[in-house]
Order: sequence, then C-alpha cells, then structure tokens
Amino acid sequence: MTKEKISYSDAVVEIETILKKIEEGSLDVDALSEKVSRVTDLLKICRDRLHKTEAQIDKILGED
Repeated sequence: MTKEKISYSDAVVEIETILKKIEEGSLDVDALSEKVSRVTDLLKICRDRLHKTEAQIDKILGED
C-alpha cells in the first residue's frame, strides 16, 4: 500500500461512515469486501500516525 495523504480525523470519519453502512446492512457482498479492505487500510494509517506521534512525544519528554 502506498502512503496515502489523509488526515487522522478524516480517516476516522471515513471509518465511522463505512461502519455505519455495514451496520445498516446497506452494502452488497462485493461492496462489503471493498469497504472492509478500505477500513483495514485506514486503520493502518491511523495506527502508524499514532505510533509516530507517540515517538515524537517520547522524544520531547526525554529531552528534559
């Protein structure tokens, strides 16, 4: 997967939107498969961003 330029907040909103559609049952099987894959990608982006932010905070706090 290539690094996608999307903000953390936008990724969370997109994940929530997809989950709502899944919960409503408004997706057919093909769309469901696509959306699950998209959520997986978005979660990876969010996780990576959180890890980078945590590392930055640890570095700042460690410099005291």
